[in-house]
Amino acid sequence: MTRPVGMIPAIPTPMNEDHTINFDGIGKVLDHLIDNGIETVLVGGSNGEYSLMSLEERKEVIQYVCDKVKGKAKVMAGTGCHRTEDTIALTKFASDAGADWALVINPYYMHTSEQGIIDFYKAVAQNSDIGILIYHYPDVTNVELSPELIHEISQIDGIVGIKNTADQLHTNKLLALTKDNEDFSLLTGFEHLILPTLAVGGHGAIGVVHNLVPAELVRLYNLVVNENNIKEAVELNQKLMPLYDVIEEEVIPGTVKAGLEALGLPGGASRLPLIPASAEYKEKIKELLSDVGVLKTEEAK
Repeated sequence: MTRPVGMIPAIPTPMNEDHTINFDGIGKVLDHLIDNGIETVLVGGSNGEYSLMSLEERKEVIQYVCDKVKGKAKVMAGTGCHRTEDTIALTKFASDAGADWALVINPYYMHTSEQGIIDFYKAVAQNSDIGILIYHYPDVTNVELSPELIHEISQIDGIVGIKNTADQLHTNKLLALTKDNEDFSLLTGFEHLILPTLAVGGHGAIGVVHNLVPAELVRLYNLVVNENNIKEAVELNQKLMPLYDVIEEEVIPGTVKAGLEALGLPGGASRLPLIPASAEYKEKIKELLSDVGVLKTEEAK
């Protein structure tokens, strides 16, 4: 099995005014990303509001994205569910739909032991035809997986990586443990940690700002990984830092959707309890996108 690398946007799900899914809008966002050098997208992640969708809606979005980008980009599908059996079933659906990988969040509501977590990932991987990535987000799940535990999980056949939304110390320790595993990718989930993660040997990032500045983040990846040009990478990263900061000032994905709308792309509403970005925020994100150079000054007014 291959492992994912590079800059991977966690795509939002554009919604109509009645909160139904805007599939045409998803297609426009995908076109924008692929046109700007993105080679892999994540569908059905947290930014995509998967937890506020029915199972059938999750399947419809995964199928649509797989069909839309076939032959143009690879697909990682979020397939984590509370029940192990449901996770396996949705992962099989994603595989049949054409997804290349599945992103599976660790068990978090029904607290278990480390062995229970290992057995969970083993069951999912053994019953999947595509590679499985661990989704580690302790700030949200309140379950922190130690680098040592993740290292053990990484040795299960079919486990090909992790979205590690954890601090840099955790990431560094995990990289040290998994550095000899050529079948395992470490992808940071924090935009602020993209540059340091790449600089110490990480393999990429899954994030939300990627939707707004895809070409710039692809360039950042190439500067570090392919050109070893740290000086220019630092300069570009500093230019993008205000976007990293502002994206979480209000509720995600409303902030991301506001940025997409500033770029002339569909965003739309979010489902409760999520709320849209404020009018003040929408003006602020326009100005920042203009500062970065992806939005013409007159369009930011």
